[in-house]
Amino acid sequence: MTSPHVDTAEATETDAMARSTPEPTQPPAPISLRKRFSPRSMLRTLRHHPLGLAGGLLLLLVVAFCFLGPLLYRTNQTDVDLLNATLPPGPGHPLGTDPNGFDVLGRLMEGGKVSLQIGLLAALFATAIGTVYGAVAGLAGGILDGFLMRVVDILLSVPFLFFVLILSAKFHANAVTLSLVIGGFSWLVSARLVRGEVLTLRVREFVLAARVMGASRRRLILTHLIPNALGVIIVNITFQVADAVLVVAALGFLGFGLTYPTADWGSQLASGATYISADHWWLIYPVGGCIILTVLALNLLADALRDAVGRRAD
Repeated sequence: MTSPHVDTAEATETDAMARSTPEPTQPPAPISLRKRFSPRSMLRTLRHHPLGLAGGLLLLLVVAFCFLGPLLYRTNQTDVDLLNATLPPGPGHPLGTDPNGFDVLGRLMEGGKVSLQIGLLAALFATAIGTVYGAVAGLAGGILDGFLMRVVDILLSVPFLFFVLILSAKFHANAVTLSLVIGGFSWLVSARLVRGEVLTLRVREFVLAARVMGASRRRLILTHLIPNALGVIIVNITFQVADAVLVVAALGFLGFGLTYPTADWGSQLASGATYISADHWWLIYPVGGCIILTVLALNLLADALRDAVGRRAD
């Protein structure tokens, strides 16, 4: 017969071993699931955002009009034809002609193509600079972060359009130089946004784990921080394109934009404004409507993307 004291000792030892054995834990979620940008999830969210869908469809129509339209509706946008200047809309010219005899509809397509190209290139250039600058400042922290952000604050206090006008007047304006000038003064907002996002990401477990494993700052920025802040970056690019389109239109309207034979919407609007008293509506309303619809579409899409990023972050 077995002694009860032996059974009690064995049971006590078994309980102690069971308590000392660690319970199985769930493996940590992969980095790809941690706030990393997912186009598929954003598209699913946009399906339930009517204004965002409307903005996206309107933007697709504008892009198709500007880039595919000239392939289907061919016009001469290089040779001046003063004999057919300021003709009202009619056969052969659905939106009439401008003071130089150019077909207004074809001019709208060409001007929109250039304006969108400058807007996209300027937005990409500004976002590239601002993303790296903000990521470095947010990851470094301390004195370096404070110094870099004070530089941004000082530059933000400088009138943006004032310096763009000076540089546009000093250098010969073309699509590339105008994009670089606009992008060179538009990266400040991107830097602040990315820096704020990095401040929240740098204390996450996967960043701390990468640091413990000896990852360099360059690897942290390029592999962990920027990819996980991509949603905010995409939203900012959309807003940047809309702002750049407005800046290009403002420069062209003031006479500091692109020169002949290249056209942009701002210079077309300035040319039509001189004929406003003559009731030449086809020189003003179509180009003004194109600017408004393009900026509206970009802002609606950006607002929807921002909501999708915020919902995913939650």
